[in-house]
Amino acid sequence: MNTFGPDNIIAIGGGSAMDAAKIMWLLYEHPEADFFAMKQKFIDLRKRAFKFPTMGKKARLICIPTTSGTGSEVTPFAVISDHETGKKYPLADYSLTPSVAIVDPMFTMSLPKRAIADTGLDVLVHATEAYVSVMANEYTDGLAREAVKLVFENLLKSYNGDLEAREKMHNAATIAGMAFASAFLGMDHSMAHKVGAAFHLPHGRCVAVLLPHVIRYNGQKPRKLAMWPKYNFYKADQRYMELAQMVGLKCNTPAEGVEAFAKACEELMKATETITGFKQANIDEAAWMSKVPEMALLAFEDQCSPANPRVPMVKDMEKILKAAYYPIA
Repeated sequence: MNTFGPDNIIAIGGGSAMDAAKIMWLLYEHPEADFFAMKQKFIDLRKRAFKFPTMGKKARLICIPTTSGTGSEVTPFAVISDHETGKKYPLADYSLTPSVAIVDPMFTMSLPKRAIADTGLDVLVHATEAYVSVMANEYTDGLAREAVKLVFENLLKSYNGDLEAREKMHNAATIAGMAFASAFLGMDHSMAHKVGAAFHLPHGRCVAVLLPHVIRYNGQKPRKLAMWPKYNFYKADQRYMELAQMVGLKCNTPAEGVEAFAKACEELMKATETITGFKQANIDEAAWMSKVPEMALLAFEDQCSPANPRVPMVKDMEKILKAAYYPIA
């Protein structure tokens, strides 16, 4: 790129390709960028100590997603793997938002069924975590709800070859991306980043396996609220109930809504032949359990954790990771 000197950078592919392009764009325009400073955590993306450099002076970034999952074409995030340490770092700054997104479902028509399921469930997790995030607001709520609705209505159809449903899922991925671009994600993604890095599993599969466990965890009233000034009372259980009712599940109380929504997610996973426990990924139990403490500690430090509606402790994450090893009956 430095030799050619492009004024447009085009990223065609899934989330990994687009995330890589974001960092290439950053280093092309600012080769002096400090990775150590960029990966530091923050509470408010808009008020962080380290300022990312201004982008777009040399080139535009044009993202064209070919999978229906990450929403990276409209988000300020780039997840980068450090192969020397085996860790994944979610970098975040609005300067990393692509200049142009071209969302054309034709690119997804030949996707294999496994990729359709993995990426589609990633959309569900994006939208769900954005809806219960402490940073959720009126602007993101509508986007998150619509994405959840589209997934429940279309993912299984898309998985079974319905091309119109595949178009709907492609739209849902971008809609969910716009939701979590502002509302952020939660502890599901924090843990999934570490599981994927440790055991080299597809990201969508990791977040899907963890989702029912996280829903049930967040659905219990916490002892203390997350660190966000506008989140003045706990409401995650109520929000899960709203999602459950929106997709047609019967529930009269928040507790019923939490369980109904968690079970609906499990049923969607089973319908798309997705693993419901990491044991089904042929991971040795002893190897998994030996990694749990490290994965939990790294997840606690992950940038996605602060937006979770219930403040996750390391021991809580260890408990969830241990439970997620075993498939759902």
